[in-house]
Amino acid sequence: MRHFLLGSVLGTTVLLAGCSSTVSRVTDVEAENFATSARTEIYSRQTPITQPISLYEAMARSLKHNLDHRVAMMEADLAQSDYDLSRWDMLPQVVANGQYYGRSNEAGASSLSLLSGRQSLEPSTSTERDVYTADLTASWNILDFGLAKIRSEQLGNESLIFEERRRKAIIKIMEDVHRSYYRAVSAERLANRLSVLETEVGEAFDTSREQFALRRTAPMPALTYQRELNDIQGQAQRMTRDMQMAKMELAALMGLSPDQQYNLQVPTHRTSPTRLSMSYEEMIDQALRNRPEVRENLYMQRIGEKEIKKATLEALPSLEGFAGLDYSSNDFLFNSDWAGYGARASWNLLKVFSTGKRKRKASAQLELERERGLATAMAVMTQVGVARKRFESLSEEYRTVSDGAMVQGDILGQIESLAKASSASKQTLVRERMNAILSEARRDAVMAEMAEASAHIYTALGYDPYTTDIDGTEDIQTIAESLKVLWTERESTPGK
Repeated sequence: MRHFLLGSVLGTTVLLAGCSSTVSRVTDVEAENFATSARTEIYSRQTPITQPISLYEAMARSLKHNLDHRVAMMEADLAQSDYDLSRWDMLPQVVANGQYYGRSNEAGASSLSLLSGRQSLEPSTSTERDVYTADLTASWNILDFGLAKIRSEQLGNESLIFEERRRKAIIKIMEDVHRSYYRAVSAERLANRLSVLETEVGEAFDTSREQFALRRTAPMPALTYQRELNDIQGQAQRMTRDMQMAKMELAALMGLSPDQQYNLQVPTHRTSPTRLSMSYEEMIDQALRNRPEVRENLYMQRIGEKEIKKATLEALPSLEGFAGLDYSSNDFLFNSDWAGYGARASWNLLKVFSTGKRKRKASAQLELERERGLATAMAVMTQVGVARKRFESLSEEYRTVSDGAMVQGDILGQIESLAKASSASKQTLVRERMNAILSEARRDAVMAEMAEASAHIYTALGYDPYTTDIDGTEDIQTIAESLKVLWTERESTPGK
């Protein structure tokens, strides 16, 4: 009785100790430590910038350092690890046990005759007070093996789904890099000219206001001129703001800190290609073969098919065989070590009654995935059509704005010559300089959109933005050279 009470007190103490745990909020110290360590770790991963960054180096840095891409890669790696571990569940279970048992007195007993009601022998024991036992048992359940195999195949398909999501993430990142890079290039190309123009506009505005205040000019022409100058200055400020944001967006895509200072290689203006290299039907066919969303849905359908098989298999009886080696230190045993073996069968009858409902649910889920697949295919076809039409429209628009920028440059040359001969007003000169910058900015903006549209074609087709000879572990220069070869070919024959 004393031992029973002692054990009860000890068990109650352990139970109360387990129930007394509490969870506290994140402290200011923890938050501060994370903020410091996060900045340090992010900055330490960056490859030093030693030269102006080209488009292909920007793409390489995004492939190597973009945090969204790294998260997608890690998710894919974890899914692959789950799949690798699941294959162990199909193997037989091999369990080793060891046990010590002791008591304070002898485990003796006597027998009682059922016929006479008298004790048939004096108390005796067949067990030592201290006994050590050990066993090694292997068992294999056929039903568990079948379910483990199905689950392993499902996890394998899930790992491939995460791989497609990683592809989708990096394809989208590369498209964003194209857009942000060319917008940032435009910022670098026009930054100095915009700054000079803002200064000239400000001086002209102040001069006009002074003349208006002194009544040295007619009121309405002076006010109209000031309004035009104010509109010009506002446009210049908006352009400057948009360009500065583009450079910060590009830094974020490359995994750089927002305040990182860097320069870009400013490429020459390119001429737009005359037409796409693939027909619309060929593009549709390629997109439905390659798009990550389509392939992900196919993997989901595989998982749904396996779920129907699992529902059927769970209704079957379970048959398990086992064999093992046993040992006991009990000296009263005639054989202290022996081999044991056997088989057992079991059947969860309740699952038999629910099998129909579980199969109908799995079938409904599979049908839903098939409908999602059709919806995805329709969306992909639409995106291909939109991407193709947008690229063709921007190609025409780029030729138009390029011609407009050329004409505006000639006009500005003529006005500057007239201004030197005092045959053109300061107002006209400032206006035409602004028009020249705006025409160049429009040309650069369309060029950036066309570069994005060209990259979006490959997004719509589901093509990988890098070749199979790189996996992101190489140095920046190696990745950039590989990307340059691939994308130079793509830019010369878009859609191929």
